[in-house]
Amino acid sequence: MLLNDYINENFPNLNLSPPLFYNWEIGIRFELGVEWNRDYNDENSLYVQGVYKRVVTLFESLHVQDEEIFVVVDVNDFGDGKTYKHKSRIFSPYVYEKSVLYKLKHTEMPYIFLEDDEDEKYKTHRFILECKVSDMKYIPLLKAICNQDLGIQPSIFHRMYFLNIQRKTIFHVYDDRGCDLLATSPETIRDIYHTYNDWILDYDKDEIDKVFKYGFVHRSK
Repeated sequence: MLLNDYINENFPNLNLSPPLFYNWEIGIRFELGVEWNRDYNDENSLYVQGVYKRVVTLFESLHVQDEEIFVVVDVNDFGDGKTYKHKSRIFSPYVYEKSVLYKLKHTEMPYIFLEDDEDEKYKTHRFILECKVSDMKYIPLLKAICNQDLGIQPSIFHRMYFLNIQRKTIFHVYDDRGCDLLATSPETIRDIYHTYNDWILDYDKDEIDKVFKYGFVHRSK
């Protein structure tokens, strides 16, 4: 299955770019980091360990080991010669078998944030890996995504999305602050909504509650 076919079939007219939560009617925005303090930027701090626990718990609640997923990474190219040319390096530390990387696909697109590219000089390189959850070392991968603004290594600053083919969901961790979960139906993620209700970001909670009470609501950024 091709990524574009999957999105067009299940998430029509969705632009796979942040903020995902505001780009789709059915979703949840979770808070990962609670009571941040600049002194907490250590991987053993209570803050960082709390971030790790939440992100891994949510991921494992949503993905089963033998399920097929798309792992999508967007690498921005600003024409300064610093493009991530060795695409496998993004994934290679986080797969168990290097042969999985033979499935890695690449496409070049216009810069994902068109409003910031008036001269149309920028590009976005999208790398797509279709694999099973069990192929990925997802715990260190999720931690690396969360580390991007914490000064902790390893870290991944490229935007990364996990699309569950069977469940028809999209999971995006934007940094240590939080993550977005999208679905084609509230029923798909209702259990997660109830189980981790206390983790839902307060700012958007009223509208998220309406989704699971009435079906869907229109959101504005």
